[in-house]
Amino acid sequence: MAKKPAQNPNYKVIAENRRARFDYAIEDDLECGIVLTGSEVKSLRLNTANIAESYAAVEDGELWLVNSYIAPYEQAMFGHEDRRRRKLLASKKELARLWNETQRKGMTLVPLVLYFNHKGVAKIKIGLAKGKKTVDKRETEAKRDWNRQKQRLLKERN
Repeated sequence: MAKKPAQNPNYKVIAENRRARFDYAIEDDLECGIVLTGSEVKSLRLNTANIAESYAAVEDGELWLVNSYIAPYEQAMFGHEDRRRRKLLASKKELARLWNETQRKGMTLVPLVLYFNHKGVAKIKIGLAKGKKTVDKRETEAKRDWNRQKQRLLKERN
């Protein structure tokens, strides 16, 4: 029996926007760095973040994360605002591409996952997405239910 590779102790998912894949059709995704203060990093290490209601926007040639929540860190000497706009780090080429894509009808930038990578650096994965209509959401739900039912039937058969 093959051994599983050792999991990296630094990699840690902090917050995940599970609703995004249901509400949006994700066409492309991009990993970005995020500019944080010290108290924000300490708070993230305690898993106190929420990116469910947030979005990303390209403004004046910079990428911003808007309305994300990082809880205040109690032991911090100099605290931070919990819902401040945070700058995201991406190359100029990527920024230009994202800006062009978001100018099209219905395209938006949605944060998918906030995590610490294998080096222990906070990163965020944003998705270039198009909003789904109610019919598309129902279709996705029906496919998911059918796949679950199919797995149950296969399990019962064996």
